[in-house]
Amino acid sequence: MDNGNERLIWSDRWRLGALSRNEVLNICFASILIGFLMVLFHLLGNRVENVESASAFKWMVARWADRESFGEDYSHGYLIPFVSLWVIWYKRKEFRNVPRRVCRWGLVVIISALLLHWLGAKVQQTRISLVSLIMLIWGIPLYFWGWGVARLLIFPCAYLIFCVPLNFLNSISGQLQRIAVALGHSGVEALGIECTRQGSMLVSPYFSFNVEKACSGLRSLLAMTALTAIYAYYTQTHIIKQWLLFWLCIPIAVLGNIARIISIALVAVTTGQEYAGGLHHDWAGYLFFAVAIASMVGCGKLLSLDYRRMFSKWKRA
Repeated sequence: MDNGNERLIWSDRWRLGALSRNEVLNICFASILIGFLMVLFHLLGNRVENVESASAFKWMVARWADRESFGEDYSHGYLIPFVSLWVIWYKRKEFRNVPRRVCRWGLVVIISALLLHWLGAKVQQTRISLVSLIMLIWGIPLYFWGWGVARLLIFPCAYLIFCVPLNFLNSISGQLQRIAVALGHSGVEALGIECTRQGSMLVSPYFSFNVEKACSGLRSLLAMTALTAIYAYYTQTHIIKQWLLFWLCIPIAVLGNIARIISIALVAVTTGQEYAGGLHHDWAGYLFFAVAIASMVGCGKLLSLDYRRMFSKWKRA
């Protein structure tokens, strides 16, 4: 009950006996749809040979927890579905007020998603099936409730792509590694420290360490893109500014990783390679990731400024 100070938590309106016939039918139909999706993606989602489970969900979660391959870079995948659900909950009033109507284009999206899932099963690419699931999550509301609801679901559904381990991104770790080594070497020399580059090795009279692929910055880059996407969505009012801030996170993450490599070299010069390659190496990533987040927030603040108004005030002054 609501006594004026406490918010209403439960209403008798949601008792089964108080629901109308149409509401009961809608609940039954929604349950059938959810069951259909569970069968399609939990029982028939992973067609890769010699696997322990046919579930696309189990395959995806296993890639998030994989610490021996590129899957380690997707450990943030556990949080992505909750972020998408929170976006929908945050916009719940807009969902209630938007007009609803059947949109036949949604049927096109649903059929395309089912064909994409079939293709993923035939070529044994579970990632394709997971992308088709995202299309279904967006296409079904588009068909039953129309573009008004689907428009509000574009971002929370598109954000789910960060859950999908995209193996082709692992190929850029080598390029990121080369960029990090080259710019890290230039930065160390610019500070007056004698250093030579030997492949992925940085060698100096004070230190000698190898910048491995795990230190390429791919993990921080993927985490930064997921974080920047939600930050840009809520802080920027114009779509151009949202995309601009999103793409800015790439050089921010890369520069943060290069600064981490330079800091390891500086610590090795001042305190020795053992400490630099041990404690500092393990914790510097968190420090520079925090700096990258601060840089992201700073760029967002700069993009949010009304420069026309500021110029007008300066001109009047």
